[in-house]
This record gives sequence, C-alpha cells and structure tokens, in this order.
Amino acid sequence: MTAALWVALIAGLSAAVRDGAAIYVYQTKTIDVPIDHFTYTGEATFKLRYLINDTYAPGGTDLPTSPILFYAGNEGDIELFAQNTGFMWELAPKLKATLLFVEHRFYGHSLPFGNASYDSPKNLGYLTSEQALADFALVLRTLNPPNGTTRARPVIAFGGSYGGMLAAWIRIKYPHLVAGAIAASAPVRQFAGVTDCGIFNQILTSVYQVAYTADCADNIRRSWTTLQNYSTSADGLRLLNEKFKFCTNLTKATDVTETLFDYLTDVYGNLAMINYPYPSSFLAPVPAYPVREFCGRLAQNYTGVELLDHLQSALSIYYNYDGKAACLNINSSYDGTGISDRGWDFQACTEMVMPICADGVHDMFPPQQWNMQTYADKCFKKYGVHPRPANALLNYGGEFLDASITNIVFSNGLLDPWSGGGVLRSSNENVKIVLIPEGAHHLDLRASNPADPASVTRARAVHVQNIQKWLTEYRKQRKVY
Repeated sequence: MTAALWVALIAGLSAAVRDGAAIYVYQTKTIDVPIDHFTYTGEATFKLRYLINDTYAPGGTDLPTSPILFYAGNEGDIELFAQNTGFMWELAPKLKATLLFVEHRFYGHSLPFGNASYDSPKNLGYLTSEQALADFALVLRTLNPPNGTTRARPVIAFGGSYGGMLAAWIRIKYPHLVAGAIAASAPVRQFAGVTDCGIFNQILTSVYQVAYTADCADNIRRSWTTLQNYSTSADGLRLLNEKFKFCTNLTKATDVTETLFDYLTDVYGNLAMINYPYPSSFLAPVPAYPVREFCGRLAQNYTGVELLDHLQSALSIYYNYDGKAACLNINSSYDGTGISDRGWDFQACTEMVMPICADGVHDMFPPQQWNMQTYADKCFKKYGVHPRPANALLNYGGEFLDASITNIVFSNGLLDPWSGGGVLRSSNENVKIVLIPEGAHHLDLRASNPADPASVTRARAVHVQNIQKWLTEYRKQRKVY
C-alpha cells in the first residue's frame, strides 16, 4: 500500500469522531485465572475482568484471519482505558477486528482476594507484572486457541504508559500469542543504571518553561520555600488553609512539606502527561493544553502571599476546572475505579523501582537526591517488602533490544516527562521508533481529533503501516508444519 493510501486510511479514522465524543460499546465478561501462575501446589483462582467487542469481526470461515486488537490493562479500571484508547476503536472496523481490553489484576474489579486484596503483603505479593502477563496470556490462549495445525487469529497488543510496557513485554515473553505490539509512552528504560534519575524532572520543567513564559517554572521553584516558610507557625498554617481551602486543614509542618509537596509534585507531572490539544477528562477534567492554562496564571514574577494566590488559582485548573470541587483534597484515596495510586505504590516498592531525583537548578523542584537504601527502608516500613530494582531489566531487558526482539513500535511524545525513560533509539530494524515532538503522554492512542498536531497523525499512520505488515507476515505463516 502506498504512503498516500496510508494517509487516506488515517484520514478516514479521523472522520469517525469529528462530530463529538464517540460512544464505545462492549460486553463485560470474566474468566477464572490462577492467583499464582508459577506454582503447582495451589489451585486458588479469581475472576479477571475483560471487555470485548466482536461487532467488527467477520463470521464464518473469514474469522480465523481476522485480528484481535488487545489492550494490556494497566494500573486502573479497564473501562477507563477502553474509553481513552480511541485509536483502537477507529482501527477495528478498518481491520475487521475484535477488540479486547483485559484488566490488570488488583486493579478495577479484578481483585484476587476481594476486599482483602490490599490488606497484607502476603496478598499483595501476587501483584506483579509477571503474574499480570501470565493472566493476559491465559486469556488470549483461552479466547483464541489454535486449531490443530492452524495458528490462532493474529493478536496485536496495545498499551500506554505501564500498559505500553506490558504490551512490549508480552510480545517479548509470549511471541507465539502476540504478533506485534504498539507500546506508547512506555518507560521501559526508566531504571537505575540505564536512565539518569534527573531526566524526568528536567523534561517536566521544560514543558512548563515553554508553555507560556519562563516565569511559570521560576514561580513553581520559588513556591516550595514560600510554602515551607508558612508551615513553620500556626499563623502561617492558618493562612495556607484560608488560601487553598483544603478539605482537611493542615495542622503541622509535615502536612505541607510531605503531603502537600507530594500532591503538587503529582499534579505538575499529571498536567504535563495530559497536556493534550483539546479538553479531556482522563485524569481530571481539564481544558485544552492545561499546562498553558496553568502557567497563564503564573506568568509574572510573584513572591509571598501574591505567589500563593496565583498558585491556588493555577491549581484549580487541575482540581476544579469543572467547578464541582468544594475544597482541595490533597489526600489520595482508592475507591475501586480510575487510576489506583495504591496498587502502583506497592509495585513501585517491589519491581517497578524507577529512580527520580531533582537538583533545583536544572529543574523546578526542591533538591532531592535518589538514595536506594532510604527508598527501600520506606518501602519496608510501609509494606514489609524489600524492592528488587533489577527485576524488570532482568526479566524483560530494556537497555538492550537485540535481534531476537521483533515487531514492536515504541512511540514517545517529547512533551511527556516519561519519554526520558522510553526507547528513543534502536539499532534493531525490527523495533520501530516513533517520536512525536508535540505529543503528551500516549496521545497517539487517543481518538483522533481535529486539534491533533500533524506529528500525531503521522505517528498513527506509522502504527497502521506496521500493524498491516505484521498481519501480512502472520497470515503467510498461518499453517503450522
């Protein structure tokens, strides 16, 4: 197929959602999977949830050649990802494909021990990427078995962020089940010894520096000291409570220097990740280019109380853009839906140890060195576990993508702070790299939008080219000899 036809295909995908938000329809099902895939002495199972749409797939004898577009669920309710991965929904009718979204264990409604799933390290110990990949593999093998000497239907894996890591890793670990993978914004190299711990915050700071004026990042850099100064007295804490209208009043210095600082750090990162060119509600309802809107309220050199006023106003872009929040809640909680900080925090204390540090000079954050021992001590105090920081690289590679690894596209938006730990280059011609200069976090997996920059449209065209190539190769080898 010519390049012109590829562009025409992508243009067709874009037209599907231009009249408004798409409505995605699917069946919700469950499958029994082992709590532990890697032992033969236990038979306990739990119900893993998945979403499926077969309406685009042909029937009869044509079905065996129809692909399955599979989303590798990550740290949240699988419906959230199904509703925010419009590229797959746009692609399915063109490829006559089945859509399959599989939830990650311990997230959403796929809780191995029900309400007790998070009660103890003994239960949480089954929350690992290896177990999740084995869940996915079992689902694929069960729903898509081979037929005698004929291979199963071709499966293309998709995922964004941690889901992008899982999409790449399932292709690496289970290549007989997955023909190829689109791994968007997948920080498979955000590990010690591969990526410098300061890269994330440096990229994040640059996003705020270029969004409106450099004053924005400078104001954020000054705000930490200002907030800390007000935290040292009862009058200062009272002023902070009045200015920010917290849902729970701050009563001591650590409420500022720990809880509030952690919240602000998360907000700045989240705003950069969802810095899409149109309004969205993936992590929170926000306007188009929310970092620009945020920085528009910190566009001059502010100090003292004036800085606090403008910071509070800017923060409302994230926590109260829709005007529904009565107060500012800086304490995260888990309610069984959406993105789960709780589960990911445990994974970050075991196998997903991704060092992040700051120096306050090349970034806009308080200086904070990375200390593995300090980190490990906090993890043990919180969960009773010791991190294994080398596990991900040991199990999946990442720093080396040699010739044995094939049929993966790694895409990264260069406005995404996680891109620093992504795969930005490869000497392996079977591992494709797509860079999106104007892209935020896995923007290319979202539904097409008239506001999309050209680089995102081109990225989707590259994805389609590679998917078609993988499907053609798979179908040629469909018979097993």
